Amino acid sequence: MSNVAPYGTWHSPITSEWLTMSQKKYGTIVIEGANIYWDELRPSENGRSVVVRYTPEGEKQDMTPENLSVRTRVHEYGGAPFAVHEGKIYFVNDKDQRIYLDTEPLTEPGTRFADLQVLPPYLIAVGEKKDENFLACLHLPTKKWEKIAAGKDFYASPTLSPDGTQLAFLTWDHPQMPWDGTELWVADFKEGRLTPIQKIAGSSQESIFEPRWSPSGFLHFTSDKTGWWNLYRWNEKAAEPLCERDAEFGLPQWMFGMSTYAFAGEKIVAAFVQDGRWSLGFSPDFKPLPLPWTFFTQVRATPEFAVFIAGSGVQDRSIFKYEFSQGKTTVLSHNVHPHLDPGYISQPQFLTYSSSQGRKAHAFYYPPQNKDYRAPEGTLPPLVVMSHGGPTGATSHTFDLKIQYWTSRGIAVLDVDYGGSTGYGRPYRDALKRKWGIVDIEDCEAGAQHLVQQHQAHPHQIAIRGGSAGGYTTLAALTFGKTFTVGASYYGVSDLGALVEETHKFESRYLDSLVGPYPAEKKLYQERSPLFHVDKLKCPVIFFQGAEDLVVPLNQAEKMYHALQTRGITTELIVYEGEQHGFRKSQNIRDSLEKEIAFYLKVWKIAP
Repeated sequence: MSNVAPYGTWHSPITSEWLTMSQKKYGTIVIEGANIYWDELRPSENGRSVVVRYTPEGEKQDMTPENLSVRTRVHEYGGAPFAVHEGKIYFVNDKDQRIYLDTEPLTEPGTRFADLQVLPPYLIAVGEKKDENFLACLHLPTKKWEKIAAGKDFYASPTLSPDGTQLAFLTWDHPQMPWDGTELWVADFKEGRLTPIQKIAGSSQESIFEPRWSPSGFLHFTSDKTGWWNLYRWNEKAAEPLCERDAEFGLPQWMFGMSTYAFAGEKIVAAFVQDGRWSLGFSPDFKPLPLPWTFFTQVRATPEFAVFIAGSGVQDRSIFKYEFSQGKTTVLSHNVHPHLDPGYISQPQFLTYSSSQGRKAHAFYYPPQNKDYRAPEGTLPPLVVMSHGGPTGATSHTFDLKIQYWTSRGIAVLDVDYGGSTGYGRPYRDALKRKWGIVDIEDCEAGAQHLVQQHQAHPHQIAIRGGSAGGYTTLAALTFGKTFTVGASYYGVSDLGALVEETHKFESRYLDSLVGPYPAEKKLYQERSPLFHVDKLKCPVIFFQGAEDLVVPLNQAEKMYHALQTRGITTELIVYEGEQHGFRKSQNIRDSLEKEIAFYLKVWKIAP
């Protein structure tokens, strides 16, 4: 029989320790020969990342020397930090950003590398040195590298044809971001040189994503020229659509090495998203396969099987191998949690609701769920609204212990895909153009108000939380909105102008499209910046920040914190030494969540 207790006071078996007990994060997957490789981030090892090899016998082996960590910081977000050729693993070491083979460095300090491609005696990679980006070709025997393509602001996705004679790659220039407009180039690759270089697709208004060669040598890619990221094949004269559908086969390229499709022989196996739900299907019709997962990424394949990262509302992201002939699935790696009774798991409900000016917005709602408790009749649960980062990104409704941490304690969660999010077509993605700090706030508030109207949330116990860009939306909603009573900003932006002046190259012109050109629109930047309107913020806020964050510097939180302190607003600032943009150490992940919920309960006057 369940106990009767107020929402927010329920005792839960999901402790903060569970969140980091084995909370690995998976990166790039590589299939080479009979072996499968991936890199995984381990909070339990102070955020160290290692390459793991999975053998045909089912054995998993750590392949990274113990004193090294596999991570690239190109664009700060990195991605694709390793490549494999004939069993040899070439990787970027986190500390010095040099390329290594086992314990031997192949490059000198001072240049970062990412998106590695190996074709002995050469290794091709995206290079970054100070504020210059380029394609680099490393001659492995001599350890000498040189630029083979330069002059554009950004480069990504170098990919060699099956016979090694051609290289395709993407470029873009400020002020575009890769989801705004990119260009696809192809060149002959011979003796470490590219000639001639020919543009075949893309523009400042068309986003090309993930160029990839078929085994027979045809170049494929995704393009959003119809308003949706769909698949195309280049036939030497034009791009042929392979599947025209109101679905997204692409992603916003925040990191290198992102993958939604692969070749199983000449067939394509691809992941795509519609209405917030991902599916996996084969060409030519891409009919969704009857698989239990609702999220897929890092799709790789051979003629016999596919490997991918997948998850669902009841299963967090794991690496799976799917054998085509038998429809057999094998789990290659997953996070090991203590057994959790389904009675403690809140499953997401997809919502589409009305927002301002007749727009529709989307979100996933997680009701309170704990088999041991029920709330007193006539009471409503507190609500935590989650604002994802990016802002060009999307929430994921795969199983997340952080969300279950809230819901199992009697606190509802609304995870919002506000206007500007990906997965719903380009017009929805472009809804945030010049309206960051407006549309996102409206959609977060409208979602919370929708739940209040449906008697699914307490009108005076509504929090908003977010990290990075989601932290900005959090602070802006608390400052300019009227719905939320408390908030938590994780490395969030409080001064948009300062962000433009201080942030790294990759995002230095991002706000041109989200707000307006800077400094020409400096007044507008101040109008949208919470720091310049602290007098309007009248509810408590807690800040969490990494001391070494280069994306959103520490002073963004410090300025806001001190301004609130001066006005007598309840506030806290928690700074973690050694952390950057996003926390990687177990103790800090646990500490931040414990402090956040304690802060909310105190504000809401709920005794835990």
